[in-house]
Amino acid sequence: MHIRWMAICCLLGLGSMVAAAHAGVAASGPAAGTIAAPADALDSQLSIIEFEMMGAVKAMPADKFDFAPSQAIFVPGQKTEFATVRTFAQQATHVAQANYFFYSSVSGLKPDVDPEGLPKLTKKDDVVAALAGSFAFAHKAIATLTPANAFEVVKLPEPGMWTRGTLAAFGVAHAFDHYGQMVEYLRMNGIVPPASAR
Repeated sequence: MHIRWMAICCLLGLGSMVAAAHAGVAASGPAAGTIAAPADALDSQLSIIEFEMMGAVKAMPADKFDFAPSQAIFVPGQKTEFATVRTFAQQATHVAQANYFFYSSVSGLKPDVDPEGLPKLTKKDDVVAALAGSFAFAHKAIATLTPANAFEVVKLPEPGMWTRGTLAAFGVAHAFDHYGQMVEYLRMNGIVPPASAR
């Protein structure tokens, strides 16, 4: 009986510690109703997709960077079309190239690499480095956002009205779109994406 009470007390104590830890995490961020700086708010979203996508790219084995879905993975007779589907490496380099495009437009900063050469990369180490570099550039660009300029209209060749802030948010959304595709590529190769394994 005494051991049972000790076990119950330990579980209650553990539950209290977990609740306190969660409260501490919640308390470390801004309080609800606080007005956040545009750069801080958007940078936090960029950090989420950077963490998930970099984990996915590092998890794919080097010999699978040329993998793309094909008719061969479907049941016979099921009609599919994969002629123009990107390989795993092309998914990652496309995001890297797009990051430079979006975030140079957000900030006016010039990339320190030639984004046009990124689609030619095929080796894992090169692709990982290029993607990481593009996220570092994106963080620098987002840091230029202020309450005064976040909704300044920028000119793009794409249709629609774009502002510095909405373009930064679109860059995050674009990366999430391709991350979702890359997750499927990992799973087709028997790999659990690191963000899903947590």
